[in-house]
Amino acid sequence: MIVYRLITEDDTSQFCHRVTEALSKGWSLHGSPSYAFDGANGVMRCAQAVTKESDQEYSPDMKLGQA
Repeated sequence: MIVYRLITEDDTSQFCHRVTEALSKGWSLHGSPSYAFDGANGVMRCAQAVTKESDQEYSPDMKLGQA
């Protein structure tokens, strides 16, 4: 099964650290990152999809970050 996650964060180094951590744990980038202005909070937001092959069976209760 392929597991999918969308990592989101304000446009800070923390976003890059979260994506880097996912990559170091075997996740792969899926597509390009996205950026959007969050007008309510006055900040840029980032998003990056990542995928990973897992031999677990899918369950709606599974914690995707630990797959």
